[in-house]
Amino acid sequence: MRVDVQWTAPMRFAGRAASGAQTVMAARRAGEVPAGPSPMETVLMALCACAGIDVVEILAKMRVNLADLRIEADAERASEPPRVFTRIHLRFELRGAGLSVERAERAVRLSLDRYCSVAAMLRSTAQISHEVIVRPAEEIGEADGVRQAARPGASRARAAGSRRPPNRGPRPRR
Repeated sequence: MRVDVQWTAPMRFAGRAASGAQTVMAARRAGEVPAGPSPMETVLMALCACAGIDVVEILAKMRVNLADLRIEADAERASEPPRVFTRIHLRFELRGAGLSVERAERAVRLSLDRYCSVAAMLRSTAQISHEVIVRPAEEIGEADGVRQAARPGASRARAAGSRRPPNRGPRPRR
């Protein structure tokens, strides 16, 4: 893995991964609107994304039709440099047809205890705790302020509320 980071005054850093993905990070200064998250906020976001990727993949293997996943992180840092994370609490909120609390908890535990590389690195300085909240599938779409009903068997590739095109003619022969 390889990345490159370029400094721009006063305190902005543009990063680019070998894959071509880019991000901007910035230091916090009083009275200024930050150009991007701080490096430590980026680490916390990386933890959430890493665990999230695992949870989505694990639940897919369990044949759970996951419709929504939101992960919030709350962290405390050491008071003296280096100001590492000392405590991190993750809140996993999931929605999906047929999703039980037990399956969601199992997926989160597997991620945090076995698969998530970011969690493995952070465990050396931080106590990582978590909670899992499973919402009814009918509440899908709250993030955009619109409550949408989940349809059993709906494809994740279609937007909510979209319909299959009507059948046009006979099926092709095999």
